[in-house]
Amino acid sequence: MSRARDFADLAGAADAGGLTGRNLVINGAMQVAQRGTSFTSTGYTLDRMQMLTANTDNVAFTTTQSSTAPDGFANSLKVDITTAETTLDSNELFRLLHKIEGQDLQHLSYGSSAAKSVTLSFYVRSNVTGIYTVEFRLNASGTSTITKQYTISSADTWERKELTLPANTATAISNNNSNGFEISFALAAGSNFTTGALGTSWATTATESRYAGHAANVMSSTSNEWYITGVQLEVGEQATPFEHRSFGDELARCRRYFERIAKSATQLGQSSDASPVVWSGLSRSGNSGNNQGMIVYETKRNNPTLSVSAASHFNGIYPISPFASSLSGFAISGTAGLNRAYANATNNASSAPTTDCGSMVNIGDSSGYLDIDAEL
Repeated sequence: MSRARDFADLAGAADAGGLTGRNLVINGAMQVAQRGTSFTSTGYTLDRMQMLTANTDNVAFTTTQSSTAPDGFANSLKVDITTAETTLDSNELFRLLHKIEGQDLQHLSYGSSAAKSVTLSFYVRSNVTGIYTVEFRLNASGTSTITKQYTISSADTWERKELTLPANTATAISNNNSNGFEISFALAAGSNFTTGALGTSWATTATESRYAGHAANVMSSTSNEWYITGVQLEVGEQATPFEHRSFGDELARCRRYFERIAKSATQLGQSSDASPVVWSGLSRSGNSGNNQGMIVYETKRNNPTLSVSAASHFNGIYPISPFASSLSGFAISGTAGLNRAYANATNNASSAPTTDCGSMVNIGDSSGYLDIDAEL
């Protein structure tokens, strides 16, 4: 059987819903947005997607979950420039970053003679045409990187791009839950990062070659927009059709890294008037306003950090007087575990319970949320 026939059969199986588990990227279809659907600062935005800037002077932008998408997709990640950076300084950098755990990539056999090639594919759209770059980096280190270029040829038109990376026989990906593989989409890059040579193999990359040849500057005008969706990284030299996963499957994968419990989470299908119980526990006799209890959540990548929007957004509730009052303080006792944490909270109750009693804490304010963060 010819290689062309092999590829045709492979594509057919993928179109029919087979070959599951190919995509190493989480939330590549930009379905999940636990933190919200619009952001005006750097950091994590749509789940697993991180917007970063370096040395920018004036640029401001909004990152949103957009319904503008190519056929077969419902969403994309959109970057909209709201304050332009008209002069691109040599040390400026603007990019979208996705990180993958090292232990999920051991089947690539990097660092051995059995190392496999991988292919990144994605759909992209912008009114800014020209040459763009994607940097790939192992183990959060500059000792093994490679950069690939792609071109947006037609303004405001969805285009599918495919970038194949050679096998890496020299550097192993760390077999742990840390950052093993980075994919960095540059939207703008100053000359400090672009004037070097584009390498053809994994190597220690000089700073001037990190985004070699990148010419497009999405920051240059408030008319500029950049969209991406359908991001897929898979084993082999041939890109296959995007592996669509159910919303529930993708949400569960995202919650390994971040989970938000909120009163208003309509983007996840929750009613806006929900009042989720965050934990239940005990209030001791004579201990005014003190709540102690266990918070249970999805198992995380590592011990997470827990934080709340504001203590006053939460209520302490008792079966005896005072029945309910807003919290005035919140803290985790010790180190949070992989799937549960012990919490202490104080509230604004006017008096202490006269006997030991059960208590619970729920979210009482529409702006309230509890974040459980174990991001890479």
